[in-house]
Amino acid sequence: MMSIEKAAFAFQTDSDPISCRAFGSGHINNTFCVITEKGTKYVLQRINRYVFKNPIRMMNNTCAITDYLRERIEDPRMTLHFIPSKDGKFYHKTPDGEFWRMSYLVGGFTLDAPESDEDFYQSALAFGRFQELLADFPADSLYEVIPNFHNTQDRYMQLRESVELDCVGRVAETAEDIAFLMEREKTGCILQKMLDAGILPLRVTHNDTKLNNVLLDSETRKSLCVLDLDTVMAGSSLYDYGDAIRYGAATAAEDEQDVSKMHLDLHLFEVFTRGYLEAAPALTNMEVALLPLGALVMTLELAVRFLKDYLDGDLYFSKIAYPEHNLVRARSQMALVADMEKNWTQMNLIVAKVANELRR
Repeated sequence: MMSIEKAAFAFQTDSDPISCRAFGSGHINNTFCVITEKGTKYVLQRINRYVFKNPIRMMNNTCAITDYLRERIEDPRMTLHFIPSKDGKFYHKTPDGEFWRMSYLVGGFTLDAPESDEDFYQSALAFGRFQELLADFPADSLYEVIPNFHNTQDRYMQLRESVELDCVGRVAETAEDIAFLMEREKTGCILQKMLDAGILPLRVTHNDTKLNNVLLDSETRKSLCVLDLDTVMAGSSLYDYGDAIRYGAATAAEDEQDVSKMHLDLHLFEVFTRGYLEAAPALTNMEVALLPLGALVMTLELAVRFLKDYLDGDLYFSKIAYPEHNLVRARSQMALVADMEKNWTQMNLIVAKVANELRR
């Protein structure tokens, strides 16, 4: 029996599995759809050990979150449901050290990009609702599955080290890019400093707030739940909001070579802001006021990460289509940062307007 089939039989399904096929389009974990004799569908995943060094801690986070949500939702489809293995754990470890997990396949669909304003609004509702439902969850009890993931102070320190080492000789050609990012280091580190000082509340953060991580109802097209909880950790609500804006309200792809095409769509910015604030009324006044900064910092952070990786020889973002791919990615994010700075007053006015309308 193949290792995949063995893994399928390791969990407490309602009857024996009769089929197992590749499923989804994720890039991190290997995912399969398992169907049992009774026709029940499950999602089986092999956890990527390179990305997640401690799968047990990651699953502890995930199950703690889903158990908490399950007590606070009306529709069971509003959270993932993991299936215990036959030894009672929420994962199965094979003799060769691979980790597997299984959950019910919830009916619905996902989108890689919004097909309407409503789609983007629904994603905002989903991530805002995720934040609201977990507002009282003890975020500091979660394991840090990827250390310093959004610690921009650490990200900048790593960039400086890469500049000093210049291990593949790319610093000279990127001098202007390096200067652009270094000039904004103080701004980029504001949120981390506020978290460290206790000025911003520590919250549960999803850390991958793309539209394709929102499950939509097949009939109503309304958002059901947030998927892919692997990177759930403690952080700031501004991380999730900011990353969603960075990705979803941009007018060009992350690797657009013509940076003149990269702008912030202020209409989509308002659409997402409205949905997020509508679904997350527990956010503090300071968090609301700093939402534009969340978008700017998250965009700046990714630019730092892309440029550092280009200087290192493309080790982390290793899936490149051409030698300058990560430099192009960095420059597209820098162009988005510049456009946010250009529209800074308008971004703040939009957030204030939406917040005031929702308070009425």
